[in-house]
Amino acid sequence: MSATAETHAELRTFYDLRRFAAETPAAETPAAGDAFVAARRRLPMADGAVGVFLVRLPAGSGAVEALAADEFAIVLEGEIALTSDDGIPHPFGEDASFVLTKGARFAWSAARDTTLVVVSYPGGGADVGGGEAPAIVAIDRAAALTASKPPLAELLVGETPSCRSHTDYLSGDGEFVCGVWDSTPYFRKSMLYRHHELMHLLEGSVTFVDESGRSQTFAKGDVFFVEAGAHCSWDSREPVAKVYAIHRPA
Repeated sequence: MSATAETHAELRTFYDLRRFAAETPAAETPAAGDAFVAARRRLPMADGAVGVFLVRLPAGSGAVEALAADEFAIVLEGEIALTSDDGIPHPFGEDASFVLTKGARFAWSAARDTTLVVVSYPGGGADVGGGEAPAIVAIDRAAALTASKPPLAELLVGETPSCRSHTDYLSGDGEFVCGVWDSTPYFRKSMLYRHHELMHLLEGSVTFVDESGRSQTFAKGDVFFVEAGAHCSWDSREPVAKVYAIHRPA
């Protein structure tokens, strides 16, 4: 068992996904399965409403007829182009992220070996008011942000931060949300995470400490995941911006 699996098997906590990618060998792709859904390794965490997977795509192409879940993906290495029924290719390079909606049919191509991290929510599905759900939703890192709620006052030590966000995708049941968020610095005492959250830091840094006392500082470019049931504190001493994918039970 890897050091990552040994560390995280005992309690609910946070996971360094770039480290997970560095430690994880490629999966063998079954002959009958497309690499996008078959060439996966699952993050060794407790079972829950979402799964987190490392996807290693070989240079080449493939197609998925009907995706079984809402899936948020971020490109850790390489590049991928996705094409849905509209016939328009959507290219995504390193550090780009996107959502593929449940039931989506799409083709993919990769000019070189490409590694993705995927958060998969089988209970998802877009709510587009009776219209056809988009297959591919890009996360717009340049979107205009609007004011959002700061952390609960009873958890804060020091000044209340100014927080902003933009939602690129919200599942029809309201439980899976993906977008961009930023904040001024703050310290938040340890709290129980009632949600799963992937974070990709675009600016700044933040230190997490879990209930075992394990501490790690994540900086610009890092990708990490906090699982529901974890108790973690947050300490950011400079402005922070992130892409996020959250599953929060209704």
